[in-house]
This record gives sequence, C-alpha cells and structure tokens, in this order.
Amino acid sequence: MVITWFSWSITRWGRIAKFLSLFSICLLLTVSCTPPQQITTPTPATLNTPAGDGRITIGTTQKPRTLDPADAYELASMGLVFNMSDRLYTYDPGSTEIKPQLATALPKVSTDTLTYSMPIRRGVLFHDGTPFDAKAMEFSIQRFIENKGKPSFLLSDTVDSVKATGDYELTIKLKKPFAAFPSLLAFSGVCAVSPKAYEIGAGKFQPNIFVGTGPYKLAQYGTDSVRFDVFDKYWGEKPANKGINVQIQTGSVNLFNAFKTSAVDVAYISLQPEQIRSLEEGAKKGDWQTITAQGSVVSYMVFNRNQKPLDKPEVRRAIASLINRQLFNQRVLFNQADPLYSMIPTTFNVSQPLFQAKYGDGNFEEAKKLLTTVGFSQQNPAKVQVWYPASSPTRSLAAQTLKSLADTKMDGILQLEVKTVEGATFFKEISKSLYPVALLDWYPDFLDPDNYVQPFLACEKGSETKGCEDGGSQIQGSFYYSETMNKLIDQQRKEQNPETRKKIFTEIQTQVVNDVPYIPLWQNKDYVFAQKGVSDVKLDPSQNLIYKNIKK
Repeated sequence: MVITWFSWSITRWGRIAKFLSLFSICLLLTVSCTPPQQITTPTPATLNTPAGDGRITIGTTQKPRTLDPADAYELASMGLVFNMSDRLYTYDPGSTEIKPQLATALPKVSTDTLTYSMPIRRGVLFHDGTPFDAKAMEFSIQRFIENKGKPSFLLSDTVDSVKATGDYELTIKLKKPFAAFPSLLAFSGVCAVSPKAYEIGAGKFQPNIFVGTGPYKLAQYGTDSVRFDVFDKYWGEKPANKGINVQIQTGSVNLFNAFKTSAVDVAYISLQPEQIRSLEEGAKKGDWQTITAQGSVVSYMVFNRNQKPLDKPEVRRAIASLINRQLFNQRVLFNQADPLYSMIPTTFNVSQPLFQAKYGDGNFEEAKKLLTTVGFSQQNPAKVQVWYPASSPTRSLAAQTLKSLADTKMDGILQLEVKTVEGATFFKEISKSLYPVALLDWYPDFLDPDNYVQPFLACEKGSETKGCEDGGSQIQGSFYYSETMNKLIDQQRKEQNPETRKKIFTEIQTQVVNDVPYIPLWQNKDYVFAQKGVSDVKLDPSQNLIYKNIKK
C-alpha cells in the first residue's frame, strides 16, 4: 500500500460496511486537523549524523499519526511499525506468498476450515527484555481486536477466538471459512507487542512508543524525525546497517532537494511525476539509483448502476470501449504505471486481462455502436457526470483526458461532464448514490485477490431491481447486485485448493467484464531513489520499504 506520486492523496478505501475506511486523503486531512501529539523533538545532532557512522538516513513526506500497531492504518505509521516489528508471517520482496516469521511453519487448517493452528518461534525477546511466547502472541492479537483501532475490523469480522494452546502453539478459530485468512496475519499491525508495555481495552493506545520483537527498537520519535537503533538481542538476522534516521520533510519539493543534495541516503514517498522524471534522468547519468517495484494499488472507474443512463449495461460497455489506457499512461502517468485490464492486479497469478480482450483500448466505433443500439444519437446524447475527489492532480488529468476522448471521438453521442468535490465530502457521500461515475484508487488491506473482489462486488442485502442496499458494492458507490456473484465470492472464500480457487476468480472476472460495474485503469509502480554506494534497497509487496537490508 504505497503512496506513489499519482496516488499520494489517498491510502485506502473501506472494505466492510460496518467499518467505513477512507482513502488517505481523508486520513491525512484528519491528521492535519489533529492537535500535535506530546512527543519529543530531536535535537539537530540526531537529525544529521556523521556520514561514516553506518546509519542510513531515509527521507519521506509521510508524517505518522501513531506508532501503536492496533491503531495504525496509514502508510506513514505502518511503514515504521513494519520495520520495528515481527508478525506471524511476512513476505519476500516481489512475492505475495507468505512465509513464516514468528510462526515457524504455515498454519495447519482443520477439515471444516475454521481452525488454524501454528507453531510459535522460541528464543525471541521483546525490546524490553520480556520473553515472547504463544501467550504473548495471543495478547497481541486480542489487543488488536479489542482496542478497536482503525484496522481492528480486519480481524474482528473474521476471528471468533485466539488462544495459546501450548507455550509455543497458537490456535485461532474463525467465525466462518476464509481462505485468505493467513494473509491477514501478515498485516503490519498484527505484530507482537510486549504485554508489559501495553494493555487491552477499547481506546487504550500508546501512540508515542513501540515495544515489539523486531530488528530495530525505537530510540527517538519527534515531530520531524524518527530514530531507530539496532536491537542487539534480535532473534533473526541482524540489520546490515547501524541504525536508521527517518527525516520527515514538509513536502515533495523539500524531499526532492534533500535527496539531490545528498542530505538523505534514500527518498521514498512522495514525489511528483516531474520530480520522478528528473531523478530518473539523473540515475541514467550515474548520479544516483532508481529502484522500482510493481505496486499493488489499482486505479479504477466506478459506475453507479442506479443512475441513468448507467443503468443500461450497453452504456457502461461503451465507456469501457472508449477508455484508452495507453493514452492515459503517456499523458497522465508519464509511463510511471502499468495499464490494468482486471480489477485484480497482475501481482496475483489469478489476474486475467479480460477487459483488454473484450474492449481493447480506444475502440471508438464499438462504443458508438453500443450507444446507438439503446437509442442514443447526436440529437439524443448519453450525458454522464464523472466525479473525483479533489486534491488529486492525476485524477483531474485523467478525467479531462477521458472527456477529451468523448468530445473528439464519439461524434456527440456521448457527453461527459467532469465534476470534483472535497475529498472528505466525496467519501462520505459516495455510498448515498450521489455520483454517477467516479475515478478512484484502491489500497489493499491485505495481499490476496479476495481484497480486490469482495469489497467491490459483494452485497449482503439487495436485489437485481434495486441494486445493493447494504454491502461492499454499496459502500463503493456502484450498487452492483448479483446473486451469482455473491455465491462465487462465498465459494472462493471457502476454497482451500489454490487451483480450484483460481478457476473461481476467473469466473468472477468474466462476470465483471460482462456486467461492467467497474473499469480497471492502471496499476501503480513504486519508486525509491538511493544515493550511489547504497545497496539492497527493496520494497515488500505491501509497499513497505525494508530498512534492515539497506547498507552503504
């Protein structure tokens, strides 16, 4: 879940009806309006350490709201928590397959697929010296759920009970089958925290400390910097550096200049497209390094099936034919993203580029044909409003590019009107059926294809006539309802066999390409810049910069 230049204004959109999560525009607005926390401001000596001290200086524009993993739900906070913590499972860079971390093996799943048992690592200490065991992991997960922080729904909606069934064995029982559950255990916030440093209880958070088991311990947490020291009793491979200094810049211009003047070793989140292009040119000359990774953030268009003329599938299919992703990539994204032809990104092997096969890019004649078959013409054009949350230059340019395509290629049969509104208002109102078409980004809560399907297509209450009245698609603003889709989603959530599950995802994607409640547009790339002599700069698939490998 990284904020790249074209998606800097949002973190993620909500997953489940009972917990309406907002994109980071809302989260960032909340942060900017929150009174400053009572934290220590580092002295200048802690901000600029000697070049030969073996520490790595990382520059970012992301200011953390909290370091409490039970309440961290923004990239700025989660990236720091990730690097100071361990979870039961984690990922290798470039892979979405989980591997054991504080667990020593993948979970054993009961025949009814409701109970997950896993062995727990021995010989692990928390930063305060407290021994780690299954009881400590039980405490950490219970706290994540019961303290009711922003991400608590991820487990509270799924987990029935968690219990240490031995000194080094943990057993988790689910409320209902969920094949993607192990991926939730790799979420940054579901990490081990010291039972001596934290307590369980709604709202009982510790925003200014962190006591976990990870390779770094928190040395200083300030308004414009964070300092990590190496945890000398870490159970695993020790960091390749002597510690981390995180400099929090006030904007992308300051981050850009700090990197160009070598004030920071690594620059990550967030730079604007022109700055990325400039730094890429410098990297080609050998001035520094560019590191890119395939991101898991997707940008898409949502259609409100309850608004005319979008209630007609032919109109939705016509706009799908109109979309020219190659043009978007050139004019809007400066080739800093990849065209996307499924709501499930290519990060996962179940992704099928079905929109490319059925609609192509810029198939204007087909778009006109579809509109004329349902009675639209130059004299009776299809009129559609396209909305987007404000403060996003990329979505603004994408909307204008889309309007330009309609104006110049559709012979007046399709007329698009571009509209924008302040972000907090947009996300508050989208579930109320106010917006016919919207341009949005999606940041996954966990790395499984389910998280690109269930939040968009599932509906707990609705009908083919009225659409979705309560459920994921209502929250997303499409109001899509399909009993067949609901059954397919339920099937893939229960299915433990990867190949069988892959076939179900193919059925889901096939129905989406026919019904067109959404149109996938592009998939982000993540950009990190590093000075010469800095090596092993990598991102994990959940878009966290991995600190412990970096050396110079």
